[in-house]
Amino acid sequence: MKLPLMPKATAIWLIDNTSLSFTQISDFCGLHELEVQGIADGEVAVGMRGFDPVDNKQLTREEIKRCENDNSAKLELISSDIIESLPPRKKDTKYTPLSLRQEKPFAILWLIKRYPSELSSSQIAKLTGSTKNTVEAIRNGTYREAVLESKSPMDTGLCSYQDLEKALNRAKNKRDKAEAEKVKEETNEEKEAETSQI
Repeated sequence: MKLPLMPKATAIWLIDNTSLSFTQISDFCGLHELEVQGIADGEVAVGMRGFDPVDNKQLTREEIKRCENDNSAKLELISSDIIESLPPRKKDTKYTPLSLRQEKPFAILWLIKRYPSELSSSQIAKLTGSTKNTVEAIRNGTYREAVLESKSPMDTGLCSYQDLEKALNRAKNKRDKAEAEKVKEETNEEKEAETSQI
């Protein structure tokens, strides 16, 4: 489903400048209807400026009029070269709110203490939205400040239980594969030794 550029800002403009229903705006912008209601009530996207979809060639005045006259009609996004040429967003880049950033070292320490050998530094970095260097520094005790407290990254909201479970399963599969390879190599060596003795 194609969405307009800057969906929340577009929703603000549509709320302020049209008589479209919250359902129509939420469908067009890819937002939940309650979020659109929150924007209208001034509880969500406070201080954000509206983004005019007509000026930015994403909607026409006629299209808005058509949908204002028919509550069941859905707004149709104009296919735009700008939208088509935007690079896809990286899946693994995760925005961490400012309030959670100070929790990262505590979450890293928690994961290191709970899963010292199971999770690699890069897996911990991915789960907490941190860097491998930071994880290594905390693991080695060379982090710029002493991290004495540990907090669960699930409780602080840095990752979900499913994310942790996936990472642990991936690590276990990797270990099992490595052990199977090792056993296979040892078996081959024994066979070669037996063959050379004959």
